[in-house]
Amino acid sequence: MNRLTLPGGRGAHPYWLQAYLLVFTAVGLFADSRVTALWQQHLLGGLSFTVLYLAALKAPREQRLQVWICVVVATAYEVFGSLVWGIYHYRFHNLPVYVPAGHGIVYLFGLLAVQTPLVARHGRRLAYVALAGAGTWALLGLTVLPAVTGRLDVQGALWLPYFAYFLLRSPRWPVFAAIFIIVSELEICGTSFGNWYWMPVAPWTHIPSGNPPSVVAGGYCVIDASVLSVLWLVRNYRVGLNTIMTRIKTTISPMPGPRIWFRRASRVKSGEVVSPAATSLI
Repeated sequence: MNRLTLPGGRGAHPYWLQAYLLVFTAVGLFADSRVTALWQQHLLGGLSFTVLYLAALKAPREQRLQVWICVVVATAYEVFGSLVWGIYHYRFHNLPVYVPAGHGIVYLFGLLAVQTPLVARHGRRLAYVALAGAGTWALLGLTVLPAVTGRLDVQGALWLPYFAYFLLRSPRWPVFAAIFIIVSELEICGTSFGNWYWMPVAPWTHIPSGNPPSVVAGGYCVIDASVLSVLWLVRNYRVGLNTIMTRIKTTISPMPGPRIWFRRASRVKSGEVVSPAATSLI
């Protein structure tokens, strides 16, 4: 496979797809902010799913399955968070078609980070960098940013301990570190372009929120756990179903029995053909 080499001998091939996803995310959100009808937004959603499908082909089969499970799981969370809870709202007060695809793109971006040379070279130090960025944003949301935006971001800060736990303790930390990058870009672009907005105070809980919340990427820790749970159920369902079908086939298969051979025998003074049992005196 050909590999693009940058000056200094550094390979760019492992990162080109992630760079493309970052660019597409920003451009796609800007395009959505300019549409004036739902059919235009639906076309953008179709394009987003096409991009996700083609990009996922570059990932291993196991990761592709996780991505599509994420699309389903994240859509369920979106329905609850936006349409039921109402903690944030989209521009047309709907659930845009591009949103499920966007979650898949975010998750794929995180999964692709696991095998990158950057992670292999620097290891968990990258997790510390991501955590420092998240912590700084959360602190600013409680101190400096309220004077600029008029919002106290308690909700974003509440995600920080949860995000930090998974970032520091989970073996899938590269996924969360990379997701923090793309979710930060996505949320800043989406709220700046007017694609969606977060309520100043969350319904039900009455927790103040920034627009966007600082460490909202921590929500993907929940999504990731849900994806792995569904994947576990799918695998065990397949194993269990195969076991049941095997037992059923084994049980209902006819067992070969002894063969009974008949020979031709003639009664005395008769042309009747009878079996050996019929000629026996016992």
